[in-house]
Amino acid sequence: MKRVVALLMENQSGALSRVVGLFSQRGYNIESLIVAPTDDPSLSRLTMTTEGDARVVEQITKQLNKLIDVVKVLDLSVEDYVGRELLLIKLDSSEEAEAKVISLGGQVLFKNESILNAEFVGSSEELDKIVTSLSESNLLEVVRTGLSGISSTSKTLTI
Repeated sequence: MKRVVALLMENQSGALSRVVGLFSQRGYNIESLIVAPTDDPSLSRLTMTTEGDARVVEQITKQLNKLIDVVKVLDLSVEDYVGRELLLIKLDSSEEAEAKVISLGGQVLFKNESILNAEFVGSSEELDKIVTSLSESNLLEVVRTGLSGISSTSKTLTI
């Protein structure tokens, strides 16, 4: 089962390496990973997706909480959350490709006689369907950010 874990960590050299190293040492796979500073420049927020049951994620959470750089951990999978991902694509430029991008809810970012770049925002599942749909339209390149998520409950990932 796909699990989404978010955490706050010190925004300093080596912190990300220690978090990723914990996963590597335990044999856990990270499917996607997003890290960015928060409104507090001393902290970064990390959101990752991994595979595992509740027991595995509980163990991951306990191990993460032991790291000196980690301030707070939240398993978003066990509660209501909103998750979104950004998809950037490059297609052969054509009127048909542009029409398809627009019909699928995308926004054209750049277009010339040979290339069309577009963006989509949605759930991972929605973006999977969009990529499949566009694969018939001379899809040249696909870039995805990975899942970013925030709790829809009163729980916050703040200190």
